[in-house]
Amino acid sequence: MTLAQAQQPLVFIVSGPSGSGKSTLVQKMLEVPGTMFSVSCTTRPPRTTESAGKWYDFISEEEFDRRVRAGEFLEHARVFGKHQYGTPRRWLDEARCKGLDLVLEIDVQGAEQVKQKLPYAVAIFILPPAKEELERRLRARGQDTEEAIGRRLERARQEIQRYAEYDFLVVNDDVERAGREIQAITVAARCLRSCLSERARKILESFGG
Repeated sequence: MTLAQAQQPLVFIVSGPSGSGKSTLVQKMLEVPGTMFSVSCTTRPPRTTESAGKWYDFISEEEFDRRVRAGEFLEHARVFGKHQYGTPRRWLDEARCKGLDLVLEIDVQGAEQVKQKLPYAVAIFILPPAKEELERRLRARGQDTEEAIGRRLERARQEIQRYAEYDFLVVNDDVERAGREIQAITVAARCLRSCLSERARKILESFGG
């Protein structure tokens, strides 16, 4: 591991099918001191329960494409062949300046891109307790048509088949237990040899390591 890598913020990737409860578990991660959230950009319109700047910045297709051409995204993808989603690089710079660890809530396409650029990123996949429960959650939200629910379930099947690309799996069958698990992963990852903290690096250097 190089000095430059050691000085990078620890990046956490959180992925999971729509309806798996990943946003709730990300909130649990952000309760751990020293973490910050990366707000994604998307071209989809906000839902009635969403406000700009909390989970997403809502921008036009033209603005999104301009930012892609300018190289402003750490990762980006078009989902369901419709709306685009992307993670601005500026959050990585801000986390570095503030000395905080960065949490990304992104899909498997984005996770693959980030892992290629930041191989030391810690990837966590959120699993629903069962296919039937995932379908029940999607229907309970009342946000999608039958066709859209079908697409989400098929996409969930495809995403879950890529679980082996992730470092940790958390089954979200009980949100309190799953929350404790993802917080434990957050803390434990800081002790991984591949994710040296600045404090640990200085101690090792003082011993000639």
